[in-house]
Amino acid sequence: QVQLVESGGGLVQAGGSLRLSCAASGRTFSSSTMGWFRQAPGKEREFVTCITGSGAGTLYTDSVKGRFTISRDNAKNTVYLQMNSLKPEDTAVYYCAARSSRGSSGTSRGYDYWGQGTQVTVSS
Repeated sequence: QVQLVESGGGLVQAGGSLRLSCAASGRTFSSSTMGWFRQAPGKEREFVTCITGSGAGTLYTDSVKGRFTISRDNAKNTVYLQMNSLKPEDTAVYYCAARSSRGSSGTSRGYDYWGQGTQVTVSS
């Protein structure tokens, strides 16, 4: 069983930055691909980015490439999402997710454990 707790959300002006953190419990964290998803009001949950267990592999959705960076610290069982140049359309609840299988996945069905989410609001 894996438990995930996100933090770091908040209100920021357009062009600003935020760093989200996701603290994970469980002995298998270092071998788990971790992902970030987001869900805006009235929209479906969408993939943002993921990182493999070693940190060597990352995947980003096109809309955040060059602005967001995912990283992880396996010693701290934590994955991060650095978000720069934020836009109002980035406003959403951001969820951390863990995948039991190896390899990357850009779909929510590929993840087995989810955090409770953290709100990110970008004002124009």
